[in-house]
Formats: sequence, structure tokens, C-alpha cells
Amino acid sequence: MTAKEKVALLRTEMKKNDIDVFIVFSADPHMGEYLPAEWQERTWLTGFTGSAGFVVVTSDKAGLWTDGRYFTQAPKELKGSGIDLFKDGIAGTPNYIDWIISETPEGATIAVNGLATSHANWVDLNTKLTKHKRHLKDLPLLNTVWTRRPVPSKNRVFEHPMAYAGQSVTDKIAAIREKMKAEGATAHVISSLDDVAWTLNLRGSDVECNPVFMAYVLLTLETCYLFVDVDKLDDDAIQLMKKSNVTLKPYDAFFDHLSNLKNTSILIAPNSNQSIFEAVKTDNTIIEKPVPGNLMKAIKNETEQKGFETVMVRDGVAMVKFLHWLIHTVGKEDLDEYSIGKKLYGFRAEQKNFIGNSFGSIVGYKDNGAIMHYSAKSEGSAKVTNDGSILIDSGGQYLEGTTDITRTFALGTVSDEFKKDATTALQGLIQLTLARFPKGTKGVHLDALARMPLWKEGKDFNHGTGHGVGSFLNVHEGPQSIRKELNPVELEAGMVMSNEPGYYLEGKYGIRHENLILIKTWMTTEWNTFYEFETLTLCPFFKSIIVKDMLSQEEIDWINNYHRMVSEKLGPHLNGEVKTWFESLVTPL
Repeated sequence: MTAKEKVALLRTEMKKNDIDVFIVFSADPHMGEYLPAEWQERTWLTGFTGSAGFVVVTSDKAGLWTDGRYFTQAPKELKGSGIDLFKDGIAGTPNYIDWIISETPEGATIAVNGLATSHANWVDLNTKLTKHKRHLKDLPLLNTVWTRRPVPSKNRVFEHPMAYAGQSVTDKIAAIREKMKAEGATAHVISSLDDVAWTLNLRGSDVECNPVFMAYVLLTLETCYLFVDVDKLDDDAIQLMKKSNVTLKPYDAFFDHLSNLKNTSILIAPNSNQSIFEAVKTDNTIIEKPVPGNLMKAIKNETEQKGFETVMVRDGVAMVKFLHWLIHTVGKEDLDEYSIGKKLYGFRAEQKNFIGNSFGSIVGYKDNGAIMHYSAKSEGSAKVTNDGSILIDSGGQYLEGTTDITRTFALGTVSDEFKKDATTALQGLIQLTLARFPKGTKGVHLDALARMPLWKEGKDFNHGTGHGVGSFLNVHEGPQSIRKELNPVELEAGMVMSNEPGYYLEGKYGIRHENLILIKTWMTTEWNTFYEFETLTLCPFFKSIIVKDMLSQEEIDWINNYHRMVSEKLGPHLNGEVKTWFESLVTPL
């Protein structure tokens, strides 16, 4: 079926149930960014594959709201669907709730699936709709419309041992319980999959590229329950849960168990699904606070930090071998964006403890590089020749850590304009890397450092500058970020983040440079404790697209010092023609 036909089926179901508007969020019951196949409802309905965005369907109109990362991609994927694109964050774009109100009469009923709607979204919707005499209802209509929904995964759940985790399950639970006590909570629901996995030192593969599994945790001051498809746990995982005093319960028993809680003070994150709040709202006290383990997870312990350093060498070796292959093959063999991504996977797969990609590789040739989260399909992806530029954003999941790297470079002739923009974006990466900042700093305070070189040219980019990265967990990890929007979470030593400014010229090219960086303590003075960034990613930048005359001496020194470090750490693992070529990349500017 086409997206247009699917929307028509949904409208039929809406009419049967007296629903005037139906909203499909990009979410599952665990509010993850990346979703298991059976919960990719918005993608199934609309054909839009971006990781962010939601669709609103009325009796005669439909709109998709998404952010700047997808302004180029979304129109292509929505073509012929009858769904209009609403560009979030752009002046003139209506708030989706205001749009719903403008499109409906008083008394209208708006429905969502409570399992796939965060409590925060529900409250916002309900407050505004009630004020304007509209009604909000929990009614999962797509359960009827999407008749061939994929079957949930039966993939193995396995232990993430102390040698990689660096902290025991018992110690993590004890630390979370202390935070619960401080908030006056006697119970705590953990529904986000990466928080479940981190807390219990378990990993799985229910979500593509993310080593997580479908589960909930209910923690009290005395007990810990893991609600999961128990058959998926291997023997080591089962023994770890027994040793850690974690009781296993069926995944489907979670809501029945919640409904039996009485006279309990329950700590629940506001971004948990609405069905959780509905199950416990009677005869209990709800404490809406972020998951305590979320910040603990973000601050990597020494073992995790060493794991990142280890996998960066492996990932860097894979990247250099891949780049050597691509540079020396393009123009001689038939290549396309998809086949290049598969080849990159092969080089990573040669490395020790490689598990899989950390996200779908972005291989954008020429103008496709301007589509920020471009995904080349097996059929119809662009042919790649020895001309123009290419942007490759990729990463790997290893038992010791997670990687995320972007390099943009020339495969042949590129314009002086491209070189200037590539240099300007690189200056942004360097300026952020060089930052030193006091304890208490938030990401928004540093974001301008990465954008300033572009701003001075009247240019910018429509995505965040930096996100947290998990330790053999989700490549996009909160709660910290570096972006224009205010995020109240302070940056702290031990956090691993991306540093990825870019520039995108639709119809011509895309540029992004990305390294992962670790926040470390620099010094403590009478004023404060100050932090700095240590670069973790190991892979050369291509000097052929850098305009040296645009750089300050400080920036030149940074590039030369970075390449010296890359040479020292990767050189011993390379040989032959690859090493000779690599050595030419890391010579001083």
C-alpha cells in the first residue's frame, strides 16, 4: 500500500470511532529515538524514515512536523502521500496543537496511542485541548489499521560483564536507591531501554544498531523486578540477575503489576509513556523527575573511558583502511553510496569485538551530502565517481564502547567555495575542542563556539552540535547536549560527546566534520573547577580540502598536533601501501 492508501484506511477507522484527529508520534512504549520494527508506526503510515517527527491526520488534511535535519529528506519521502511538511523551528510554522485547534470545531475528539505518547506530550495536549473545549482520548487505532505489524524480536539478551561495565549491578541499584530516598520515593519505574540495559549490565539487539532489549524495571527500596521476555535471557544473564537479586517477570505482566501498587510514592520520568501514569495515578503519589540512572550512565567510569580509547584505535584503523580503499577504487570500479556503506561495514567487522553499526551509515555523494540524515537504499542510490565530494557519517558498536565519526572529503575536483566552507566548518570543530569552561556550564553556553566561524560568513547548520554517546549503548545518549536550545543539564567530567559542526548547501554538497570528545578536569582555581575536552576519535582530516590561509596559527597547531596523535596511535597497526598513504595524510600542514 502507498502512504496515501494507508492514511485513507486510518481515516475510515477514525470515522468509525468518532475521532476527528489522530496523532502518530515517532515512539514506542519506551520513548526511544530508534524504534523496534513493530513500533515504527509513523514510518509505516507516512513513508518518512527520519528518526524525529510526528504526523497529525484529520478527516481531510495531514501534516508531518520534523526538524531541520530532515527539511531536504522529508519532501522526497512524502511525495504523493498527501501529507504536508511543517518545518519545526522555522518562523511561521504553527505549533501542532494550535493547528489542530484551528482545524477542528469545539467538541472535537483527538486520539493518540497512550503507549506511544509520552506523559509530557499528553499533559501538554490535554491542557491546551481542554482549554479550547476539545477532548483527548487514548485509542490505538493503528492496531487495527496496521494488520501486518512485525512480530517482536526474540533476540538474545546477554551480560555486559564488569570488565567492560566497570560497575556492578548491585552498586548501580544501591546508588539509584539513594537518589530515590532523596526524592522521597519508595518505588521507581525505569522504562527507557538504554537505562534498563545500563542499570542491569545487560545488552540485547531488539532495536537495530542499539544494543538494547524490550523491558521495564520496577525498583523499590527492597526489591527489583525486570519485566522482559524471560526466554530471551541467556544463562549468564539469568545468573547475573539472580546474583544481583533481580526478580524476572514476563514483559506483558508489567501493567498488571503496576495497577496493584497502592499507597506508594513512585518516581517516574515525565517522558515515560502515558499508560504508565494511568496505571498508577489512583491511590499513589507520583514524583515526576528524570531517571536518576540517566545522569549516572552519562558520566563514564574509568573502565568505560578506557574502553572508548581502546575501540577508537580499532575504529580508526578500520576507517583508514576503508578510506584508502575508496580513494584508490573510485573511478576504477562501479560504486554507489549503498555499496560503499556495505564496504565500510566490512572493514569494521574485521576488528576485534565488533558487534555492528551504531546507526545506519550516512554516505552522501555530492548533493546527497546536504541531506543531513541521508540513507542510501540498496536500489537507486547514487553512483559514485572520482568527482566532487562525499560525506560519510558512520559508527560502530564494540563490546568496549561505541563510535561515531564523520569525514567529508573530495573524490575529485571540488570548488573553491566547497573548500572554504569545509575549512570554516572545521574551524568550528577546532574552536569547540579548544574550549575550557567552568563547572556548571551547560551545552548551550558552548554551542556558539562551534558556529561562530560559520556565523561570521552569514551561515549556520540546522542540527545540534553535540550529543552524548553510550558505552556499548545508544549512539545518541542523554541527558546532556551541545545545541542552541537550552538544556538545563550541566556538562560534567566523564561525559563523552560528539563535536559535529557542518554546512549544507542544498543541491550542491554537504559538509560535516565529527569527532567524539571526553570532558576532563583541567584545573581547579580559587574561582572554580575548570573542564576541557580530550579528543577520542582517531582518523585524519583531508588536507586537500583545507584552506590553510584561513586558519589561525592556533588552529594550524591543533590540526598538526591531532594528526601527530593519530599517527602515533594508528601507525603501528597499519602496514604496506595503506601505511604509506596514511603517513602522507598526517604530515604537518
